[in-house]
Amino acid sequence: MKLTGSQILLESLRLEGVDQVFGYPGGAVINIYDDLYDSQIHHILTRHEQAAVHAADGYARTTGKVGVVIATSGPGATNTVTGIATAYMDSIPMVIITGQVPTALIGNDAFQEADMCGITRPCTKHNFLVQDIRDLPRMIKEAFYIARTGRPGPVLIDLPKDIQVASMKFVYPEAVKMRGYKPTVEGNERQIGKAAQMILKAKRPVLYVGGGATLANVTPELLQLTELLQVPVTTTLMAMAAFPGNHSLSLGMLGMHGTYSANMAVTECDLLVAVGARFDDRVTGRIDAFASKAKIIQFDIDPTSIRKNVRVDLPVVGDLKSVLNSLLTQLKGYPQEVSDMVHNSVNWRADISGWKAKHPLRYTSSESVIKPQYVIEKLSELSAADAIITTEVGQHQMWTAQFFQFRQPRTFLTSGGLGTMGYGLPAALGAQVAFPKRQVIDISGDGSFQMNSQELATLVQYRLPVKIAILNNNYLGMVRQWQQLFFNKRYSQTCMELPIDFVKLAEAYGATGLRTDKVADVEGVITQALEIDGPVLMEFKVCREENVLPMVPAGKGIHEMVLAS
Repeated sequence: MKLTGSQILLESLRLEGVDQVFGYPGGAVINIYDDLYDSQIHHILTRHEQAAVHAADGYARTTGKVGVVIATSGPGATNTVTGIATAYMDSIPMVIITGQVPTALIGNDAFQEADMCGITRPCTKHNFLVQDIRDLPRMIKEAFYIARTGRPGPVLIDLPKDIQVASMKFVYPEAVKMRGYKPTVEGNERQIGKAAQMILKAKRPVLYVGGGATLANVTPELLQLTELLQVPVTTTLMAMAAFPGNHSLSLGMLGMHGTYSANMAVTECDLLVAVGARFDDRVTGRIDAFASKAKIIQFDIDPTSIRKNVRVDLPVVGDLKSVLNSLLTQLKGYPQEVSDMVHNSVNWRADISGWKAKHPLRYTSSESVIKPQYVIEKLSELSAADAIITTEVGQHQMWTAQFFQFRQPRTFLTSGGLGTMGYGLPAALGAQVAFPKRQVIDISGDGSFQMNSQELATLVQYRLPVKIAILNNNYLGMVRQWQQLFFNKRYSQTCMELPIDFVKLAEAYGATGLRTDKVADVEGVITQALEIDGPVLMEFKVCREENVLPMVPAGKGIHEMVLAS
């Protein structure tokens, strides 16, 4: 039976297991949306294409599935670019389908034409321009394969309007054959054996876990490895939920706003074992001072990430689940050596315990003004144990990483690589679509929230009970903090001088709005919000000039922290 291009697209999505897409219609994809009308695939209509991509991103991060987005050509397509770049930087598997002008008009500056392949080449894992309907099934098959294998990432399919209406007999490929794209899954056993021997000889080891651990679902393997060797664990922002924060061997986050114990442990360790981490500059600080006393082992699926930012003594390329299981098998073959290693590192763990006790995360509490850290502590305490937390970007993001107690993988969604303001609300929307019965909370600043606040309408339309906690200091807080510390308090364009009535904004969209500026009311507001069956916006008027500490100033080593008094 012959199918049109748009029918082939939807049938191919179905065969890839897609039952949920996010998007925004337009003239260049109207045929797809017409066929979608009769499809079993569920569609969420956001209020902006950027939000559609973030929503699909949130859906992908929580489920591990490929997030799918549909947008029209021209401005609809270009509006997706920030979301695509966000997903690319954080290695999130996604397929983005954009409409395009008819093939005969491509390059003629036709109405709503944009060169999406050219525009997105630097921020996609791969992209396709479909110029012949006979290529469409193969390209869709390849797009999903590329998005979800190796180091995951976004793949774009640009689909001209005439291809959508052309027809052919549909046969979906059973397998993918791509020259030059063969991700290494199995790690080299000899290299893994060398890693095991280096670990067994270490006296001051640290496990440094990155976002790749979440993507590879290796929390069980990390727990086994950590508890077998009694190795302290620090995580990047992207891996906060990949290792339980309440574990006795957890050091918390390292880097610019990391914990004192994590930063000192990495500075003083003799072996750093990186698991799915890419040594971002916000983690390393001054490169020549980073883990300068340590040998470094790097486990990663992506060979281009090896030695990209720091020297590495032993690289191991492969899927983290396969590599860590192989490492565990090898280590368990040396029970006496493992016992000796645990014994030899007793003093190291004692040093770390001393650092934890001397410099815990702290802030000066107040009874007269709401401290943002206090709100996050209360959110952590009062929300369900399996709550999914999203953030926007800024001070509230760092406070969430510091003071929210994450216990399960895939429960912390944040824009780590690109640092995209406006990410949190639509990401929460996507997470809530994926898990309608779980508690989903977006923790936001007043500046970030206004980047995509229109998605309140989407929450109300689809009855998605996302809770939003705005820590309102009427500042672009993180920039203001830098201006205070490094620019002599010259607060240039960081004061949000027109105070927004967020309660009325929520109510205008049909959601519930709650507000307090009293410390004593914080717990009550959160409790009330969590009990309401629908989207709720909580506005907390917080201390205006509270800073995120510890902080490593730019250009300093991670051991040169400014600490909370």
